[in-house]
Amino acid sequence: MKKSRYSEEQIVRILREADRDTIGDVAKRHGVSEASIYAWRKRFGEMVSNDVKRLKALEVENSRLKKLVAERDLEIEVMKEIAAKKW
Repeated sequence: MKKSRYSEEQIVRILREADRDTIGDVAKRHGVSEASIYAWRKRFGEMVSNDVKRLKALEVENSRLKKLVAERDLEIEVMKEIAAKKW
């Protein structure tokens, strides 16, 4: 996935700015398209900066736990194969 020019916290700040001003003005001010602002609004909705930080931390933890489960499943499969062989 392409790395965004803006962090999630910056995007949320831009969205809060777009709530006060018109979308076109905010888009010009930050050098993004209006479609980007609408896409960000769909993704981040009513989040505030603290929510975004918490979401990011949860995503990192979730990916770490998924790796652990995948490694554990692989170990179980290997142990089953070893146990199934006749010595």
